[in-house]
Amino acid sequence: MNRIPLAKRAIALPLIGLFVAWLAFMGAALADLYVPQTHYDNNGNAVFVQEVFHVAPYLYLLGIAAVAFGSLIAQGWAVRARREAADASALARSAQRFTTLGIILGLAGGAIFAIGNFMGAFNSYSGRAENPVLRIFSVYVPILLATGLVVYVLLAAFVFRHDETPNTDGSKRKMSDAQKALGLGYAIPILATAVAIIFGLGVYDVTRTNLQVWVWVIIIAIVATGVVFGTRFAAKAKSATPAAPKPRTALAAGAANLNLVLSIVFGSVVTIMAFSFGAEAINKLRTWSEPAADCKMSDCISEPTINAPTWNWLIQELAPAKVLLLLAIVGIFITITERNKESK
Repeated sequence: MNRIPLAKRAIALPLIGLFVAWLAFMGAALADLYVPQTHYDNNGNAVFVQEVFHVAPYLYLLGIAAVAFGSLIAQGWAVRARREAADASALARSAQRFTTLGIILGLAGGAIFAIGNFMGAFNSYSGRAENPVLRIFSVYVPILLATGLVVYVLLAAFVFRHDETPNTDGSKRKMSDAQKALGLGYAIPILATAVAIIFGLGVYDVTRTNLQVWVWVIIIAIVATGVVFGTRFAAKAKSATPAAPKPRTALAAGAANLNLVLSIVFGSVVTIMAFSFGAEAINKLRTWSEPAADCKMSDCISEPTINAPTWNWLIQELAPAKVLLLLAIVGIFITITERNKESK
């Protein structure tokens, strides 16, 4: 492993995280197949089934965390590679840009996951006699974990930077007032939004009715307060004396950005295809029965059947999605490393 240059390892690690995310997402889609489905009788009334623990949210969160933490670790490697090369390595600079992009995608995924869980929690359990423990672990805990993931990665990547120079005696520098303010500027709006989300869900679970206007006013007020205080701390950090930037050649930086964008456009399109084709393949394992034309009452309910995976399904349905993902991973890695290969 140590024989591989540090910059190449920094590029490879987020791609490994992407592969882990694909496996986790496919596992979540497969787990969802075994969740009992709500039936409807002839009058259109919902027939609810027994509640089960939903493992899919944790698998989705695991996939998002693999990308975010993989990119976070790789960012440290990329910064270290730039420092060791005295900022003369184009590959190390591209590696840092690529890992930063991976961090941003991981943060976006965590935020979308938390908000999606919040919005989907209102109707998923409507009309059921719910188990409070299952409710907490299916909705509240994933939201809290996603919030913690976003806050930690955000602060670690953009506030407590890896490129901070140590003291002359080798000890780590203490946080400056500007860093503290910057950290609060990032974290407070996210934490306030999480508090507002948990508050809204709590009111909904207690009252079992749609959120009233005043409840939404309180939620928005909490979010607005977080934004105001976050803006105040961000302005405080911005007013601090900035460090002098290092000179760089504009044309070289533009070319490196262009090369990075080209590889990301290719990789993003193919990655989306891999995830969508994989989810489609998983869904094909579930088939629905067709009631007879002369059915009556309960006989008219269409029942789902989960088919066991077969070699034919693995080769024709799931394998193409996995190959597409591998093409994206290998393609991104090769395009970034080749376009930034050091001249001899």
